[in-house]
Amino acid sequence: MVIDLRKCVGCHSCAVACKSENNVPLGVHRSWVKQIEKGTYPNVAMPMLPRLCNHCTNPPCVKACPTKASYQRDDGVIMIDTKYCIGCKACIAACPYDARFINPKTMLADKCSFCDHRVDEGLEPACISTCIGRARIFGDIDDPESEVSRIKNTNNVVVLKHEARTLPNVFYINPDSDVMMHVTEGEEQGGRTE
Repeated sequence: MVIDLRKCVGCHSCAVACKSENNVPLGVHRSWVKQIEKGTYPNVAMPMLPRLCNHCTNPPCVKACPTKASYQRDDGVIMIDTKYCIGCKACIAACPYDARFINPKTMLADKCSFCDHRVDEGLEPACISTCIGRARIFGDIDDPESEVSRIKNTNNVVVLKHEARTLPNVFYINPDSDVMMHVTEGEEQGGRTE
């Protein structure tokens, strides 16, 4: 996924669509928008950074899972098999992006699945189809002809926490350096309760 912050209007429709599509309980989020205030009046800004699981190529959450409930699909999407999850929180502790949480209804680990049920049917994830600014682009990053690959390869993209060496597969165009720094320094509750 590429998220073009030049087009993001901060409407939070991605977070709302995700909650609705995936029946995510109140108080937790699979996708959220991190916002900070910066500047002094009258020169103020509220830069934002949409957040979700980074579906890493080198996922520490998969390695940390003692029951193999966390796994990587052949297409690279990181999943949680709830039949095997015991809610031990090892994957949550291993994720450097604060993208996992314990679902308060199931008491099992939960996170963004790139709406695998939609993608498997040939549809886009819910957050993509509801983005009014077309800021989110999704597809096969390994296919040089895909829109997501062309956009990634023709723009200056950055990833969160490059130093973690997880090789994230969510790329950002034009993120605000202050909001990126805020994420790098850590965030309370992974931003999911904002």
